[in-house]
Amino acid sequence: MIRVGIGGWNFEPWRKTFFPPGLPQAKELAYASRHVTAIEVNGTFYRTQTPESFRRWRDETPDDFVFSLKGPRYVVNRRVLGEAGESIARFLESGITELGPKLGPLLWQFAPTKKFDPDDFAAFLQALPDSQDGHALRHALEVRHPSFGDPAFIELARKHRAAIVYADSHKYPAIADPIADFTYARLLEAHEEEPTGYPPVELDAWAERARVWESGKVPADLTQVSEGAAEKQSGGRDVFIFMINGAKVRAPHAARGLLSALGIALPEAEAAS
Repeated sequence: MIRVGIGGWNFEPWRKTFFPPGLPQAKELAYASRHVTAIEVNGTFYRTQTPESFRRWRDETPDDFVFSLKGPRYVVNRRVLGEAGESIARFLESGITELGPKLGPLLWQFAPTKKFDPDDFAAFLQALPDSQDGHALRHALEVRHPSFGDPAFIELARKHRAAIVYADSHKYPAIADPIADFTYARLLEAHEEEPTGYPPVELDAWAERARVWESGKVPADLTQVSEGAAEKQSGGRDVFIFMINGAKVRAPHAARGLLSALGIALPEAEAAS
């Protein structure tokens, strides 16, 4: 399974470049969710959502749709991650499982200043549960400090079955080691002068990488920290790719372009247009 999405849906410039003229803001999620196959929710990073909100998101989107939720800043922006247990529980108990089968990976994004501390990070990963209210949980770790380019970090994440986010970025480390049953990639290099954010040739390249990831292998042109990682992980993988930054105004078109390169058609998109 390969899913391609965007970050959020309430973005004013998209009302001129993506959403149809006159579309009520209350219908933007319904529209966006019929033109991509996943959305990464940034709002959960900044404030606690309500169970009613999660239920509304669930009900407004197609059956085969997934939300990735960004873990709250009060969890990840702390000096001692190993003390985040109660805060993690508070987030997980806020109603996220009201999304039901539409609950995708939980993204834990760390500041560029956060360095790899093996003991502290092990304590944090130990505090991440495998399930909540009977729903299996998947955890994705986005690390942004060069110190995480350490085989010890790769093995630690593997032990806890957490995926390491692959970031297409000139600012952050790109770690392609396959250590979980899914791959999570965030593409942050879109350009506003390019109608689809990424040129078609680059979208084709990302489509091929996505297929390789889905097969359970590692794209040959991406760098691993631990070269033996691929041999330790068997079977295919689910793939989540988000057009998330750079020229955000182009994100929906970039996601649509990648879906097209993958040959993934969305029947409901025409009806929603």
